[in-house]
Amino acid sequence: MNRIFVIGYAALLFASVSYAQESTPAPPPVEQQVPGQQSGASRSTPPGQAVVPVPVPIAPPKPNGPVQKSLVRITATSVEPDYRAPWNAGGLQRGVGAGFVISGNRIMTNAHVVANSRYITVERDGDPNKYPATVQFIANDCDLALITVPAPDFFKNMLPLKFGGIPALESTVSAYGYPIGGERMSVTTGIVSRVDFQLYTHSSVDQHLTIQISAQINPGNSGGPVMQDAKVVGVAFQGYSGDVAQGITYAKLQNPAQRKFLGLKDDDRGVLVSSVVAAGPSDGILRSGDVLLAIDGHPIASDANVEVEGERAQFEEVVERKFKGDSVKFDILRDKQPLTVTIKLYKPWPYSIQGHSYDVRPRYVLYGGLLFQPLDLDMLEAYRTSDLRLRHFFEYFILEQIYLQHPDVIVLSNILPDPINTYLAPYRGAIVDEVNGKKIRTLDELAQAFAQAPGQLVIRMIGDGPPLVLDRNKVEAARERIKTRYNVAKEQNLEERPASGAPAQANKI
Repeated sequence: MNRIFVIGYAALLFASVSYAQESTPAPPPVEQQVPGQQSGASRSTPPGQAVVPVPVPIAPPKPNGPVQKSLVRITATSVEPDYRAPWNAGGLQRGVGAGFVISGNRIMTNAHVVANSRYITVERDGDPNKYPATVQFIANDCDLALITVPAPDFFKNMLPLKFGGIPALESTVSAYGYPIGGERMSVTTGIVSRVDFQLYTHSSVDQHLTIQISAQINPGNSGGPVMQDAKVVGVAFQGYSGDVAQGITYAKLQNPAQRKFLGLKDDDRGVLVSSVVAAGPSDGILRSGDVLLAIDGHPIASDANVEVEGERAQFEEVVERKFKGDSVKFDILRDKQPLTVTIKLYKPWPYSIQGHSYDVRPRYVLYGGLLFQPLDLDMLEAYRTSDLRLRHFFEYFILEQIYLQHPDVIVLSNILPDPINTYLAPYRGAIVDEVNGKKIRTLDELAQAFAQAPGQLVIRMIGDGPPLVLDRNKVEAARERIKTRYNVAKEQNLEERPASGAPAQANKI
């Protein structure tokens, strides 16, 4: 059984399905004629003749109204970047998903349905036409997007859906979509079995609220509404369990001796701040060793839970319900003294390397047939490397604050074979430390070092071993030969510009 996730506002829902089967009531008993007895005006059944009940079809209920007038089918043609040959356009793909109309002539769907898209069409119930659509906003972190259809009459007679709250445990919800294998709308029903934080597959780094239900989900359902009482409580999507770093790390305070040492009361409140991300919103406000006692007035229990709307949840859920630019207030204990601090929320940039990127071209520098790329999740997955140093730099990029010394962890990711680099294969997968004695922190600095280098380039890598040495004159002589041999249209891309044809107004929600 698969599972479904639903995104509602900031919530999501992952599900597997069960079908309810209605029973047909048995017909009333038929009166039979007894020999020698008058039956009056009633008709008798001949003796020995069996009575066959005829089932009466019952129309299925529509607790959420005419959803067909709100649901759309989305077809997107996309181009996936090629991180092994980043100068190429990438591979062409086609996918199908669902969406639903909301106020303002807009359609909500999953970000992964329209990410990296070059052409999008939308279909509605009872209309044979395919209407071109454009992306208005996209938020890859929470896997949500808004698209619209320029055709003037497209939204005529369509019904915008309204949003509801988070559904209660054990309540029933319905998922709507256009799963592959059919052209008509599909409806599945399930029970809300869990409300919790989980890692979103689309970004692979962002963790948000999810609602798990028991309802079948198939390809093509993504982006469709999950409804309860005629309101949208989430959006079907794909997700999986996993840990993700927050702007701070903390430890539970359930040990009595530790609580006494920190000056805490015996009231089962508080968690201990272990570390603070230097590039995050808590930097300079919270410190390692602070004890978090309450968040926005909600007492934080020693197991890191708070009570929100009558339910116990991780205290991060209070932050989850806010937006970029909002503030959150903490009551803390610092050096055994009470204190109140306010933090303005934003997403720390170092987290971006640990998540997937969309609608941008990969950054790279190609020099002498050597391909240099900044370390990130997409590059790591493209090469499927098992190098322990690379894995360490990736996994501990934030926790060990590697980003302070290496905002870009620049990797010699690939080599295009040529006589000038024949013996350099052992350096593949190494991390650049300096060029001609100058520390290299970013990809831009590497490109400048290559451009300004004298006759010889001495590239030192992190770790032991001899430096990589290139002769500038030989590199220049080989440039056109390498470009022609490997169809290299452009030797470098230093900025994450939107890929050609990507929506110009694709902004985060």
